[in-house]
Amino acid sequence: MNTFTETLNGTLYGVMSWVQWETLQATMLKNRKDGWYVYYVGEKIPVHKQSNEGFAHILGEINQLLRRDHDESYLGIIYTDHFDAPTLIEIYDPNNLGAYCGSSGKVIPPGWIISKMPPEVVIAPQIIPQGRKRWWKNLLPHPGSTTHSPT
Repeated sequence: MNTFTETLNGTLYGVMSWVQWETLQATMLKNRKDGWYVYYVGEKIPVHKQSNEGFAHILGEINQLLRRDHDESYLGIIYTDHFDAPTLIEIYDPNNLGAYCGSSGKVIPPGWIISKMPPEVVIAPQIIPQGRKRWWKNLLPHPGSTTHSPT
């Protein structure tokens, strides 16, 4: 069994079309009973998996953000370890793509990582826009809510 870092640095397959993304989302939602960690790189590492409802909400909001901010006919900014049984998904922030393939000599980390495994620290980009941080914090449960469920 691979660790989070081994999977993250291993072979990942590009989600090249919006149709592939819709299929991958449906697969993740279908398999959400086991729980998913959702990690916004640059923020605290989540210690609990999202509840079913919390995960569906966050995934829906990420989908809306991608459709709004990545106004292209292709996708190419999402990667997964498996299409049929994913355990890790990288999603690059459409507003901070740079040369995420590393061709510029500077590696841009993904904006979000969705994982079945507990995440480990990923070095964040040097600058994370405050608007994006606020957007993310508004997605997370507030004190006293029941959106997180330890698994």
